Amino acid sequence: MKKVVILGGGYGGAALVNELIQHHLPQDVSILLIDRMPFQGLKTEYYALAAGTVSDLELRVSFPIHPKVQYVYGEIQDVDLEAKLVNVEGHDPVSYDWLVIGLGCTDKYHGIEGAEQYSSSIQTFSATRKTYARLNDVKPYGQVTIVGGGLSGVEVAAELRESRPDLNVRILDRGPSVLSAFPGKLQRFVAEWFKGHEVEMLGHVSLSRVEEGQLYDGNTDTSFLTDVTVWTAGIQPVELVQRMDLPKDLTGRLLLNEFHMLPAYNDVFVVGDCASMPFSPSGQAAGAQGKQIAEVLHSIWQGTTPKLGKLKLKGVLGSLGKKSGFGIMGNTPILGRVPRLVKSGVLWRSKRHLG
Repeated sequence: MKKVVILGGGYGGAALVNELIQHHLPQDVSILLIDRMPFQGLKTEYYALAAGTVSDLELRVSFPIHPKVQYVYGEIQDVDLEAKLVNVEGHDPVSYDWLVIGLGCTDKYHGIEGAEQYSSSIQTFSATRKTYARLNDVKPYGQVTIVGGGLSGVEVAAELRESRPDLNVRILDRGPSVLSAFPGKLQRFVAEWFKGHEVEMLGHVSLSRVEEGQLYDGNTDTSFLTDVTVWTAGIQPVELVQRMDLPKDLTGRLLLNEFHMLPAYNDVFVVGDCASMPFSPSGQAAGAQGKQIAEVLHSIWQGTTPKLGKLKLKGVLGSLGKKSGFGIMGNTPILGRVPRLVKSGVLWRSKRHLG
């Protein structure tokens, strides 16, 4: 029996499993998914878990049950590409015929002293639960600081403002404004929402050091007092991928060929945040890539050459609490209630494995 081993049950890994079993696996092929948790966590919604507006139960999606799909739960320690083995804590080494690396990302701290030690994360289910506990234990009128004014930082700030109106919430960013990579119209809309909801926004802040209860701006030698600091100022591939001595792009993501394979190992695919792609990492991109990897595998099993189209993303959606949001469809910004409703619909479909 030949085996496809998938490391990570996130958006890419889950999409791959579902696509493979929906299109008739060959009789001599089975699937093994390895993950630390027995469910997929809907990472695009972790901001709401951190703010306390949803329970973690609402963000769990069960892995599919299928006679040819097995699961191993545990921490992946290492991958031996030459021996074609995966080492999992507490388990015997796992062999594979085809391997898919979809282990996601971790926070990037940019070498800032104390940032990892004294800030809270929303990169994993476990870390987000801890962040929820810290945020919701802050006393009334306490100060929460969110470092990073990108999509994740904005969603955390807005959701926390609605869940804890008693708190002082601020966003610090190195750029001139929140969502500085987005169109000006969208930036202004979000900034006005924050002003109307008394969320403080400070740009051109370049942190030099983080301590318990205090952050230091290297540009101005000023400091900011804080009760809790939430880090949303960048991501990088997980540590296992960082250790791999393979060609990578400037962000540390693994370079691939046109079939999402490692050029030196045509039995190894990479999906999601560990893969070098021509667009920013996202759950949507990982899911689309997972579906294409399924196409490639089916072509291999059928003895044909895969014909992959260009990956097309539908756009970007973000929430401002439960009643407002923003997004980009094509090159067009959409603002207000409509993108928030669309985002809720996307979440509904994700929970049901509908794309």
